[in-house]
Amino acid sequence: MGTEIKPIVYKISNNPNGLKEFHNNLKANASEKEQNIILQFPTVYIHNWKDTEDYEVYIGESNNIIQRTKQHHDNQSGEWQQQLMKADASLYIIGHEHFNKSMTLDIENRLMLYMMSVDRVKKIHNMRGNPQNKYYPDSEMDDIFRMMWSKLRRDNKNLFPRESTIKDSAVYKASPLHKLTVDQEKIKGIIIQRVFDALNTGKKNQLIFIEGEAGTGKTVLNSSTFYEIFAKAAEEDREPLQCYMMVNHDEQITVYSQIAQKLGLTERFGEVVCKPTSFINHHRIEEPVDVAFIDEAHLLLTQGKQSYQGDNQLQDIVDRARVTVVMFDENQILTTEQYWESQILDKFREQAKCSNNYYELTNQLRIKASKEVVDWIDGFTKDQIITNIPSNLGGYDIQIFDEPEKLEFALKQKASDENHRLSRMIATYDWDYKNKATTEARLSKYKYWEVLIGPWHKPWNRELEQKLSRKEKRAIKSLSWAEQPQTIDEVGSTFTIQGFDLNYAGVILGPSVKYRDGKVIFDPTAKNYKKMTQNRTLSDGTKKQFGETLIQHEVRVLMTRGVEGLYVYAYDKELREALLAASKRR
Repeated sequence: MGTEIKPIVYKISNNPNGLKEFHNNLKANASEKEQNIILQFPTVYIHNWKDTEDYEVYIGESNNIIQRTKQHHDNQSGEWQQQLMKADASLYIIGHEHFNKSMTLDIENRLMLYMMSVDRVKKIHNMRGNPQNKYYPDSEMDDIFRMMWSKLRRDNKNLFPRESTIKDSAVYKASPLHKLTVDQEKIKGIIIQRVFDALNTGKKNQLIFIEGEAGTGKTVLNSSTFYEIFAKAAEEDREPLQCYMMVNHDEQITVYSQIAQKLGLTERFGEVVCKPTSFINHHRIEEPVDVAFIDEAHLLLTQGKQSYQGDNQLQDIVDRARVTVVMFDENQILTTEQYWESQILDKFREQAKCSNNYYELTNQLRIKASKEVVDWIDGFTKDQIITNIPSNLGGYDIQIFDEPEKLEFALKQKASDENHRLSRMIATYDWDYKNKATTEARLSKYKYWEVLIGPWHKPWNRELEQKLSRKEKRAIKSLSWAEQPQTIDEVGSTFTIQGFDLNYAGVILGPSVKYRDGKVIFDPTAKNYKKMTQNRTLSDGTKKQFGETLIQHEVRVLMTRGVEGLYVYAYDKELREALLAASKRR
């Protein structure tokens, strides 16, 4: 049950004179009750100052805000405390009559989570958050925070944007400051224990292997554990720590780099986020780093290519680290270069299991839907069957369309609502994209590389960037594909959207996904992407194709992106009719 008692928010100049003036005015003009709430109850505060157009912040909570702020003003030993004397520095002080220690700690943590996700905030000076579990009255926390944020937003919309904008950002979704589930906390604690045991004993080549399907919380667990290790190492005076985060995905590299920069890791430790190939090329087996984290480890290469001359990137990383932490989902492998032979993958699993370092995440945390909806998506993408779309959706929205124009219209209607603006069209990679052999003929007819279905056509991802001005390109540089405003008129691929969430996913199933004799069929001959269909030379020298499996993985990635809803159009007539029939029978 929520509360309608409004929080009290003060903004003061962040210097000794400003604090003195605030204290005097409070004593002279505020009611006794309000004085008690600010001076006697726990409060939350936000130090903030501008560096050119961007902000830096420090967030805290205190039982004595006047004394605590004086300490910050008097202590000039820390970097951020020195910056408080800037002319444009200010301090927000927030109180509420229901605040207690647990709630202010929880609000402090959520403020850190939010502020780190604000585009205009370039750095947060806190070392770590402290999310709370159960306390009284935790049921009121969401309402109090919402009212508090609304008041802050009225004062500064750049520093405090809409909550929906923050929650849609890729940085927010991958932030290490989220409150973890019980299972995630347990695994995080074990990883940290294993890491520091290896650092204390000099152990090498330890492998921790975590498996979980799309939406089970692998990225948040990875990010949280990565940051906690830096924080714990600082407490134990273990710097400099050699700890790296890597992922074989350009968009995710950008997100992790932003997080590292905003939390001060880049400034203190240099580049701690990198691609696997870069890590392997710049580190020697003889001098292993302390910890290597790998997100989306299913995207690692398992054979050589031009930039990578080895045989298996995971093995090369394990050889170069004391502890390697892997987040893996076999159902998201998308190219033959990433394909894992079962005996090789099982070798790594067994290596982790033998050291009690193998864990699974099973709870679906992304899709806000009933179990019946999750089972229906599993049935389509795993068992290749189409059952009736369930009537119990649990608030989720599944719609099937008979024309791509109708899907586009419905999706844009959703995206026009601020609460669902992260809604995008995505498709199987079945149409040409930057194919050198067909460039001249293609571009003589169309301005962009496009998804073509009859008279309807839309540009592939990254195509509309061409028409943006230099200023517009700068504005979207740090945003993931789905966050960029022009992408509402594009179609994303698995390689753009993998690892990210959408509010509503408008999935176009291309010619490679068919329906024949009561089964969903994945047809490599209709696929226009050779990295999914070409031969793979196996370790025994034989060649084999895995196109059907890889297309199945691709479809599963696409159909598990939507947090609130899934809209589907199928190119294949029989598949489209089967899906429409399943929708009508709900």
